[in-house]
Formats: sequence, C-alpha cells, structure tokens
Amino acid sequence: MDRSSERWPGAAEVPQWTDKYFSRTADVVRRFGDVSVTYAVFMRRPVLYAPRLALGWLRHVTEERGTEVVVDSLYKEGEWVGAGEPMVTLTGSFMALSELETLFLQKLGACCVAAYNAFHMCMDLPGVAFLAMDARHCAGTEMADLMAYAASVGGKRARRKGEAKGFIGNATDATAHYFDRAEGSGTMPHSLIGYAGSTVRAAEMFHETHPDVDLVVLVDYFGREISDALAVCRRFPELAAQGRLGVRLDTHGGRYVEGLDTQSSYDVLERNARDAIRGYRSETELRYLIGTGVSAAALWHMRETLDHAGFPRTRIIASSGFSPAKCRVMAYAKAPVDVIGTGSYLPENWNETYATADIIAYDGKPRVKVGREFLLQRRPEAVRPPT
Repeated sequence: MDRSSERWPGAAEVPQWTDKYFSRTADVVRRFGDVSVTYAVFMRRPVLYAPRLALGWLRHVTEERGTEVVVDSLYKEGEWVGAGEPMVTLTGSFMALSELETLFLQKLGACCVAAYNAFHMCMDLPGVAFLAMDARHCAGTEMADLMAYAASVGGKRARRKGEAKGFIGNATDATAHYFDRAEGSGTMPHSLIGYAGSTVRAAEMFHETHPDVDLVVLVDYFGREISDALAVCRRFPELAAQGRLGVRLDTHGGRYVEGLDTQSSYDVLERNARDAIRGYRSETELRYLIGTGVSAAALWHMRETLDHAGFPRTRIIASSGFSPAKCRVMAYAKAPVDVIGTGSYLPENWNETYATADIIAYDGKPRVKVGREFLLQRRPEAVRPPT
C-alpha cells in the first residue's frame, strides 16, 4: 500500500482516521440535506505557505470518492502568511468535506511552520548549504515526507529572496526528489567508526566502497576531533586539495571539542569574531558561542587548525542541535562552516503547528462563528454578499 503523504490514507480509510464527530456530522447532513460550504484555513502564527502535499492528498481522495472540491489558494507556495490570515479556501459538499478536515489539517500546519523555520535558518547563513537530516526525528515515514518537503520550500524561498544556498539535499532516498536529487546525501554514522576501530580506517573503508562520493568523515567518536581530522587529511591529501574531503563535527554537549575549554574558546573568538562575544543576549547564546559541543569557537578552532596544517580546502560540516536560534548565533560569529546537517528546523512547540479550518459560507451565504469574523475579510468572490 502506498503510504506517501499524498496517497495515505485513501478514501476507504478516511472514516477510521478522522475525528468521529465529523463522520457523525456527515451522517446528519446526508439525512437532512447536503449544502455547499466554504472552509477558510488559517494558522495562529506567521508561516510559509507549504500546501502541496495536503492539496495533493485532497485531490487524490476526492477523486477516489467521486466528489469535487474547488480550491482557492490565496498565496503561492513559499509565500509568507501572517497569523490569522486565511491561506486557502475549500468549497464543496458539506457531507464530503466534513470527514476530510482533520486529515487535511494534519498535512498542512506542521509543514508551514517547518518551512518558516528552514527559511530563516538559510537566510541567517546564506553562504552555508543545509542538509535536511530530519528523518530520524520524525514520528514515522509520513511525517518524514512532510518535513523534507517543508525544508525544500523554505530553502527555495531563501534562494529567491536572499541568494542563499539553502537546503541542497536530505538524508533519505524517498524524499530526495524534493531537492531535485536522485538519492539521499550522507556518508557515515558513528557506528561505522566504532566498527572500523579508528576514524582513519573508517574513512579508508568508506572511500574504497564509495570512491565516487565525496568523503565526509565524522571526527568526534574518540574525542580527538582535531587529531583525527588532521590524520584523515594527511591520509587523503588529494581529496583534500580537490575540495572533496570534509570533516563533520557532531560533538555532544557533554564535553568540549579537543583542545578547547572555556578560556581557550574565548580566545579563539577574540582572534576571529571579537564582536560576537560582546553581543550575546542570553546564556543559551553564550553556550552556542563558547560552550561545550559544536560551538562557534569549536568551528573556528577547527578552521584555524586545518588552514595552519595546509588543508584550507577541507570542508567543515556541522551538526548537533542546529536550530534557528543556534544558526542566528553562528551568523553573527561568522562561523566558518560549509554545510550544516539539521533536523532542528522541525517545530519545537507543536501546538504552534495546528492549522484551523472554519466554515465561512453555507450555499454561498457568509456565516461564521462569533470571533472568527476576520476570516470573512479574504474570501472568494463567490461567497461574498451582494453589494
């Protein structure tokens, strides 16, 4: 069974997965007479409009059910939408649409928030390429499909608006098409380092198996980020010179990168980004600058070391908690990172992802519950009252 976001659930499964009160409402309308209704869909916070999968599912399931829905998108994909502004209206049979509301909203809200987050991360770091590494943080394959799509929407808007590199790829083959790729990106997890017994040996094994794939090597497994990065560069000097070698920093927050502590982290930033350490606004931002894990100081420390050793073209790939907030800090620290792998554009506050749909017209006559009259300000001409 095809369980992609645009296909699942199918028409036969809709009654099992929708809210029961919608199914019972459909029963009532079937008994007392159907009407045409218009739903307005909105969110309570600013978002980027990312409707493709929700609308694709709606189109698919209504075709299966033999019903028609008129869709009026009030924005284009990737456009900014303000809090409370209707994004799209759906007009059709009340009996048919009632059961579809729950599932449509599931596929819309989180995408719009994730796209918004992805966009701002890319805009803060326009010179950095991003990889969507969200799959392992998703609650199942359908969510992974939605989140990869969202990253692509945010990344494309950043390329249009800010000449940013944006999201250039992702982790899985199934969702690579959103980034115009045939397959997912990525080289090795920590488990391969453990299997090989050394960072250099893992790099050798990977390169022998995948010689045509650029070599990106995790260097934090043994807590020797600097030593192992240099050892890999010396083992593969040709790849380093060609820009086909990268070192990935994924140090967890329980310790400093090799060679750093609090004072030396301050020193690194004093040499490379003096204004950053004077501009932090919270303890969290200070931690991103000079704390444990993959800090701005850690990235500058790695860049200094590689350059001094004669490997200026070796790329630095960073991961580990790169949220919108962390990306903002990296921007004003001018952190020397080439690629960021992140799943942290996924919404942190899930209640912000709730899309809401209200009926604003019955048989073309405007009617909406008290408190939602603002939805009548933007609606299709077909449901506006005559002047």
